[in-house]
Amino acid sequence: MEKLWSPWRSNYIESFKDANENDACVFCNAESKNIDDNDYQIVYKGKYSFIMMNLYPYNSGHLMIIPYRHLADYLELSNEEIHEIMFLNKKAIEALNNIMSPHGFNFGANIGQAAGAGIHTHLHFHLVPRWMGDTNFMPVLGEVKIISQDLLVTKNNIINELKKLGLE
Repeated sequence: MEKLWSPWRSNYIESFKDANENDACVFCNAESKNIDDNDYQIVYKGKYSFIMMNLYPYNSGHLMIIPYRHLADYLELSNEEIHEIMFLNKKAIEALNNIMSPHGFNFGANIGQAAGAGIHTHLHFHLVPRWMGDTNFMPVLGEVKIISQDLLVTKNNIINELKKLGLE
């Protein structure tokens, strides 16, 4: 069996280890921010959910679609929330295709801590653009992930493209 090492992921997960139930949720904090606030990488706010760039991306353009409601259980999502999340996923794929021309995407959620969710108390969905050969030796040898585009440049490109696609 081949192994894919991602040491940066464990550093990210460890950053939440000291958080307790009284600490504010990073996603709940983010939802109250404006799109033009560069401390939070929000690119779109819908009625039931919002799209945010991942601050620790696997690849350039790594987005998360997050319901506003603070819940961990997928089964608690309303039909309206599920519909909007899937609609925003479709629009985000369209925007990323137009901007970055990836060869494919990973889309999904790690539901629960045992499933690998770094933030397991607030459900969120990942959309990761993928390119043929987008992995290399850097994560394994240097414990570094190369992200080739500045987050703010990517954020502005995504916001502009979503506007072109009718999401304002």
